[in-house]
Amino acid sequence: MENWNDNLNGAFNDNPNDGLNGMRKQASGCLYRFSKSIKVVVIAFLVLLLLIPKFMIEDMITERRHTQADAIEEVSRKWSLAQTITGPYLSLKYHTTYEENGVQKVSKGDVVLFPDELSVDGQLQTEILQRGIYKVNVYQSELLIKGFFSSEELLKSNVDMDMLQYDRVAICLNLTDMRGLSEQVSITLNDSVYIFEPGLDERGIDNMGAHAIADLSALKENKKLPYEMKIKLKGSQSINFTPLGKTTKVSLKANWNTPSFDGNYLPEQREVTGENFSAQWQVLNLNRNYPQVFVNNQNASIKAIENSIFGVNLKMPVEQYQQSMRSTKYAILIILLTFTVIFFTEIMEKTHIHALQYLLVGLALCLFYSLLLSMSEHIGFSMAYLVASVLTIALVGGYMLGIIRRKKPAFIMAGLLGVLYIYIFILIQLETFALLAGSLGLFVILAMVMYFSKKIDWFNE
Repeated sequence: MENWNDNLNGAFNDNPNDGLNGMRKQASGCLYRFSKSIKVVVIAFLVLLLLIPKFMIEDMITERRHTQADAIEEVSRKWSLAQTITGPYLSLKYHTTYEENGVQKVSKGDVVLFPDELSVDGQLQTEILQRGIYKVNVYQSELLIKGFFSSEELLKSNVDMDMLQYDRVAICLNLTDMRGLSEQVSITLNDSVYIFEPGLDERGIDNMGAHAIADLSALKENKKLPYEMKIKLKGSQSINFTPLGKTTKVSLKANWNTPSFDGNYLPEQREVTGENFSAQWQVLNLNRNYPQVFVNNQNASIKAIENSIFGVNLKMPVEQYQQSMRSTKYAILIILLTFTVIFFTEIMEKTHIHALQYLLVGLALCLFYSLLLSMSEHIGFSMAYLVASVLTIALVGGYMLGIIRRKKPAFIMAGLLGVLYIYIFILIQLETFALLAGSLGLFVILAMVMYFSKKIDWFNE
């Protein structure tokens, strides 16, 4: 009984702060035990937080790309736009009479006849114009266009030949930008020379172009009407042609070594050297989806004509914005792996790195993309990538050396970051095998992280 009272008195006489201190020690021990897990959560939050500057840089890249497009468009407007040549072709008026409610009425319309043969032989002379830091490729061209017309397709189309007005046939030529013409345009047709007038006079398949009025009564006799015309034309970035002939042949030569062949048809022959290129196309009427004759501007035919163009793109080989945007897609990967390496270094070297220091390293990694974008506009993407990566590696490696105060982990950190930048650069250059190389690389990286993570005691120091 006395022992029981002594124990009871002892329990009530203990200092109450002892229990509170015990609870504090237990709580701090629990936090200490899970400190690594808490640090991982903090790092994950910082990675998500760094998405904000990443998105801001992507917006900046998009803005710079639009600025470049605006500069190119401004220069092109002042020089001449990208040109598409459609023609020559013939537009014939016709009229028919019919009776309605006892009253004779006249119906009028247009018949468009495309040439049986269309041959274009062109020589382009390119030059570079500059607007601020942006360069625009423009050209001056000399085009020899020849071939022949006949009424064979008119007869096949069941058009009433007697209803056509042969004395006022419009010879039409459509161009994208009439400001590109450097001299007067004329055509030699059936031994007669006709001078083109501006506009289409509401005839033809498009509103932009020129026309000449001719007497082509020889069409009624089903004769071949040969034609030939020369055009000196300015343009920018690209030149395209519309295959109106039953047989269309185009031959182009230019002092440009990075052509991109666009449109519905690729050249049958091409040769690209270090200074120039040459290309030849041949398109048959069977290769397209519209006839040689159509009446009253049939909408379906006009749309098919617009979709049949082909030619060559002479744009400057500027890809720094596209490549910069692709590189930002891997920003989270680099940030996450860098933070992982720092975290492993912190544990293995038994040092402490503050969350703010993680954040500063992450901001340095984000700044890499801003450096890359700004320098690539002046020295090209590859050189800008090299300079920006060297500066970033030096900054992060030097900062880690100052924090840890040990050379080996700092050099390892800089080396791993360098390997990451080389790996990302290779991925950006790859096209066909980018997905395969990226997947294999991520698999290897994840395996390495898993290997080192299993060596860490996550619940004890």
